[in-house]
Amino acid sequence: MGQALMIQGTGSNVGKSMLVAGLCRAARRRGLSVAPFKPQNMSNNAAVTRDGGEIGRAQALQALACGLPLHTDMNPVLLKPETDVGAQVIVQGKRLTTARARDYFQLKPQLLGKVMESFTRLESAHDLVIVEGAGSPAEVNLRPGDIANMGFARAADVPVILAGDIDRGGVIAQIVGTQAVIDPEDAALIAGFVINKFRGDPSLFDDGYALIEARTGWRGFGVAPWFSEAWKLPAEDALDLGAPQREGGLHVVCLALSRIANFDDLDPLAQEPGVRLTMLGPGRALPGDADLVILPGSKSTRGDLAFLRAQGWDLDLAAHLRRGGHVLGICGGYQMLGNSIADPGGIEGPAGTDEGLGLLEIDTVMTPTKRLTRTAATHCATGQGFRGYEIHIGESTGPDRDRPFAHIGNTPEGATSADGRVMGSYLHGMFSDDAFRAAFLAGFGVASQGRYDATVEQTLDALADHLEQHLDVAGLLATAR
Repeated sequence: MGQALMIQGTGSNVGKSMLVAGLCRAARRRGLSVAPFKPQNMSNNAAVTRDGGEIGRAQALQALACGLPLHTDMNPVLLKPETDVGAQVIVQGKRLTTARARDYFQLKPQLLGKVMESFTRLESAHDLVIVEGAGSPAEVNLRPGDIANMGFARAADVPVILAGDIDRGGVIAQIVGTQAVIDPEDAALIAGFVINKFRGDPSLFDDGYALIEARTGWRGFGVAPWFSEAWKLPAEDALDLGAPQREGGLHVVCLALSRIANFDDLDPLAQEPGVRLTMLGPGRALPGDADLVILPGSKSTRGDLAFLRAQGWDLDLAAHLRRGGHVLGICGGYQMLGNSIADPGGIEGPAGTDEGLGLLEIDTVMTPTKRLTRTAATHCATGQGFRGYEIHIGESTGPDRDRPFAHIGNTPEGATSADGRVMGSYLHGMFSDDAFRAAFLAGFGVASQGRYDATVEQTLDALADHLEQHLDVAGLLATAR
């Protein structure tokens, strides 16, 4: 039986995922068999495991840091928000139900058993499991029935390292305040803390660091400066795509839909020196110099189609095409490009049918069965093979399917308009394939210079080096039990 430790945060987005990824790589470089684990994740950016399940994108990156294939045990409960008050509940890789927030709390007690089942399997198979919490243990109103933070830590008897985010300010209150509000038995599991995302001279925080140690009695494991290369790693949140702003080059604009999903397609494009990537937020008009507009995946296709129209982007897209621009729709974005989207069973929301953008001659019907698979395909326009994955509900039919985007074996996939400037595909992850990305960009006159997988591996090593330099990684790993 292996050992485990858990990284919890004083809030969301304090850098827990990056800390776990870096620690996983550091532990692996020490010769340990290490695995990541997150009891409960909330994200619409999922990865497909080789056994046809889905887990959060952050756990997929952490698995890569460990040198492991993706497995559904790494994230046994995944919540995929469909509305402001409800989410699809994925348990051990498969959809269980769609639940409103209040109803989900009633499910938690039965989900803890599945969480512990997955954790026990990982712990039995590896020397070390590094667990990532969700949100913050200071949200004590959520403590009853908790499976994401201290509820799990208590059930599994796993020591906790608390991470505070100094970049957002008030980190002393974050950490001291967490101890003040949580249950004393929960606090007893906290073995220490780290300060994350420091900018500037860390010695300026020496007094604050000492104050936290004195007030809490917890051991400090160091201050980690801001990791400037984090943007090169797959992001779980679309707002975390911090690609450098460039001048000139191919201007690729992605519409930041309200329920954007599986936007990891964009990460490899962001790393191309000849590409300028813009994530277009609500209330902003489509730039007139856009060359390619991407409609990304969505967890609520009809809802995001309404969101798109509310921004006036439907009119912008029409003008973009009149100027000779190109459009690529991926998964839900592909469905939006058609003539209609029907959801007779109310799978993603109220039952009904909506008129699509009418840019592709296809029609989509939502079906209850979700397609989850990794696949190899051949791009029709370039003849270039590539690997990707599908994670969607719905089937699309229509005459533009006679001009497919790709072939999977002998089966046509996706659709293309008669003039070739509007393309749609259900395949995610295509741009991660270096050869395909090079062939696709060559069609726009851009010479690819990226080696995406190699860059991710190098950045994970750099992240581990960063943590080794600034944190007591040996002492931190030694807290595992």
